[in-house]
Amino acid sequence: MNWYLSKIIFRIICGEGNHTPQFDEQLRLIAAHDEEEALRKAMDIGEKEQDAFYNHEQQLVQWKFVNVAELYRFSGLLDGAEMYSRIHETDDPEGYTDLVHRRADHIRASTTHKMLHLL
Repeated sequence: MNWYLSKIIFRIICGEGNHTPQFDEQLRLIAAHDEEEALRKAMDIGEKEQDAFYNHEQQLVQWKFVNVAELYRFSGLLDGAEMYSRIHETDDPEGYTDLVHRRADHIRASTTHKMLHLL
């Protein structure tokens, strides 16, 4: 059995879609014997996880599977290996940096909380 990393893309459409286009890029681990099986399993996940629901404003929100954009086979696990990289452009670098620091603080706080429960 081999491990693959797949990037599954969904389009998010709210209401009539009169908003900035949104896409959700999900990285998923797939166990498969070969690349063909891994691609089939990733596509099945995308198809099965499409969704539609009404938000608090009673607008239909749709998550539509677009496709599997990337598929990589792991030849082995290596400590510190890069799994994913994406360049993020923003007009508010301070706001983005602040968001990153708040997320890191949340991880540290959650880890500390989990350690306290173990003691």
